[in-house]
Amino acid sequence: MWSHPSWENRPLAPRERLRAYASWCNAVEGNTTFYATPSADTVASWVEQTTPEFRFLLKIPKTVTHERRLVDVAPRMRAFLDAVEPLGQRVHALWVQLPPSFGPADLPALASFLRRLPRDYRRVVEVRHPAFFDDPRALEATLDGAEWVTFDTTVLFGQPPVTEAEQESWQKKPRLPRRAEALTAHPVVRYIGRDDPERTALGWRPWVDTVVTWLREGRSPTVFIHTPDNAEAPSLARRFHDDVRERLPGLASLPEPVPTQPLTLF
Repeated sequence: MWSHPSWENRPLAPRERLRAYASWCNAVEGNTTFYATPSADTVASWVEQTTPEFRFLLKIPKTVTHERRLVDVAPRMRAFLDAVEPLGQRVHALWVQLPPSFGPADLPALASFLRRLPRDYRRVVEVRHPAFFDDPRALEATLDGAEWVTFDTTVLFGQPPVTEAEQESWQKKPRLPRRAEALTAHPVVRYIGRDDPERTALGWRPWVDTVVTWLREGRSPTVFIHTPDNAEAPSLARRFHDDVRERLPGLASLPEPVPTQPLTLF
């Protein structure tokens, strides 16, 4: 998302909020595309509000991944790819988010689907079936150049929930182990902490170590920082970036956020 009721970009018109978000963070999960293929006018607005270096990791529509389970989806995928083509290099990756019921028996469908995706797009795959974490070898062989998205919920489930948003997340989010292996030069991490910012920052320390290692290896990771209520997600993302930068001073800083409302004296 690039808008939230508690974020500073809420005073802006909806079609200006992405521009403000892009001054806080340089990548976004394409959750909107999971629910519907965007219109040409919408994509044109995304292009206008971002620089070519901004990273969209676009989730493939759920009609493809969840309803059709990657089978007989050529017309839907052609419409989706045509719609996002104007984003050009902003499309950092196409994101295949699979349902928890998508298990090892479904890997032939995934292999066939990945082969048909245009090779000029990076491909990342998120799985939630526990069997893949018990023995990852079959999935890793199937990915064939695609990245395995890590969704780290260990901190979320480390202690009982204490807020309403944490309780809701306990009901909806998958209980997955922390997995810190990169298969490609562009690993992707989704980290969800707690509504307490300090508990969230304490929990991401292993990821700071991992990301520093990846950067030293010449990889270019994308890390998304979440909390159950996401109220402070942009500032936490910048804080995570600062923690990495303390270890790697040569890492470029993020831009200064643009003002979202008129400046006042008080």
